[in-house]
Amino acid sequence: MSQSSFTPSWFVRKDLDGFFGLMIDNLIQLILIVSLCRELIHLPDAYIFGKILPGAAISILVGNFFYAWQARQLARETGREEVTALPYGINTVSLFAFVFFIMLPIVQETKDPVWAWKVGLVACFLNGVIEIIGAFIAESVRRVTPRAALLSALAGIAITFISMDFTFKIFAQPLVAMVPMALIFVAYFSHQKLPLGLPGGMVAIAIGTGLGWILGTINATALNASVVLAPPVFTGDSLWEALTHPAFLNYFSVIFPMGIFNVVGSLQNIESAEAAGDRFRTFPSLMANGIGSVVAALFGSVFPTTIYIGHPGWKRLGARSGYSALNGIFISFLCLTGTIQAVLGLIPLEAGIGILLYIGIIIVAQAFQETPKEHAPAVALGIVPALAAWGLLMVETGMRAAGKSLAGIGLAPFAQSMAIHGMISLERGFIFTSMILAAIGVALIERQFFKAAAWASAAAVLSASGIIHAYELTPGGITSRFGVMAAPEFFIAYLLLAALFCTVALFARKTQ
Repeated sequence: MSQSSFTPSWFVRKDLDGFFGLMIDNLIQLILIVSLCRELIHLPDAYIFGKILPGAAISILVGNFFYAWQARQLARETGREEVTALPYGINTVSLFAFVFFIMLPIVQETKDPVWAWKVGLVACFLNGVIEIIGAFIAESVRRVTPRAALLSALAGIAITFISMDFTFKIFAQPLVAMVPMALIFVAYFSHQKLPLGLPGGMVAIAIGTGLGWILGTINATALNASVVLAPPVFTGDSLWEALTHPAFLNYFSVIFPMGIFNVVGSLQNIESAEAAGDRFRTFPSLMANGIGSVVAALFGSVFPTTIYIGHPGWKRLGARSGYSALNGIFISFLCLTGTIQAVLGLIPLEAGIGILLYIGIIIVAQAFQETPKEHAPAVALGIVPALAAWGLLMVETGMRAAGKSLAGIGLAPFAQSMAIHGMISLERGFIFTSMILAAIGVALIERQFFKAAAWASAAAVLSASGIIHAYELTPGGITSRFGVMAAPEFFIAYLLLAALFCTVALFARKTQ
């Protein structure tokens, strides 16, 4: 069949597996939005269900349809049926960052949750603008960065914030979650076909839901939630009000690094997709990503959207483009009708998170499988900063549960038990640190010492500006510190590394 006459299927059976996994992932973000905005920000339901969720619906629907269309275009161009769309949804990291470091401090200071929402619109809007600008330079960054450096950072996030987090949730509810998890592994590890050819993800969720009902873990009262249509509302006036007020500049130290973080994260996910066999063009992929966040802000959502981690996992499931479109339709329906609470009452999250655990495992495996075998030590090195970030999250979460904070008690009590200063320093901008350490590792393995020195010099610049390592303790949590010589000790340390690598390069030349 010629490429010009090839028309890929709109939907294949395995798209159901991809849909259930991506839907559960998106559903978790919606739960976080509702619970955090209600409990921490005290935002009225009229804003949560009437503005934030409808705004998120537009960005999710448009984004999912774009990436589904993009996958079909690539399938036509290459003549391959098995092209998988890039997964897309609300950015989890930005969600937490904007709630805890922007909206919560504003509420604590002003007691005005609506003003916190308006400043959140600015954060989401500027995040999208940064992503749009990043689309013009991202391909150049991608060309000069080793694959191990791009994939190791994803592997670190996958093993911590995805695999570990969902593993804990599974083992917290073993009677409901472990059987669905095992079914996922049977279907996707062994590729064993299930009776009637049913998709493994669908069967796992059905059985998990049944177990939830039998064991009484279902919140039946949520099924009484009424359907209330909430069409998207243009909120450009609220956005402009906050954008023209200098107050948002106080939080630019959160907005800017999160925008850069999202650009680099999306870049890594595109590289991950290419390693899995689907080469999507960088510019339109990132441009659509940024436009999605801008649209979200214009229609009331304070949470940017992004290309999700996990493409290789969805591809291994057999999903193509239909899973993305179906997810956009379903999540938009939940957001625009207010039926999310009813769905949560019907399907326990434990029934489907085994799919997300599988996705995390595949991402970690890919980082080692799709890079040269000799680069494996560099991949392992690049995972370390994400471990530090996850460990710090556990420390902060535990302290919040106890009603305390790092700012309140200081770092001294941790001096004997853990190097907390080093953990925090490694956590700040960890995705960049991960890339740099892995890139240095690859350069050293290949005996390209001047290239290693160049990466160390780049780390020195990022340290001096505060993109990585620099931090300060605030009542709302740990925030980045920007400015000239924001992290002077790291600036000097990385310059010493660059000098060392240059010296080794000169010595190596003389001994050849």
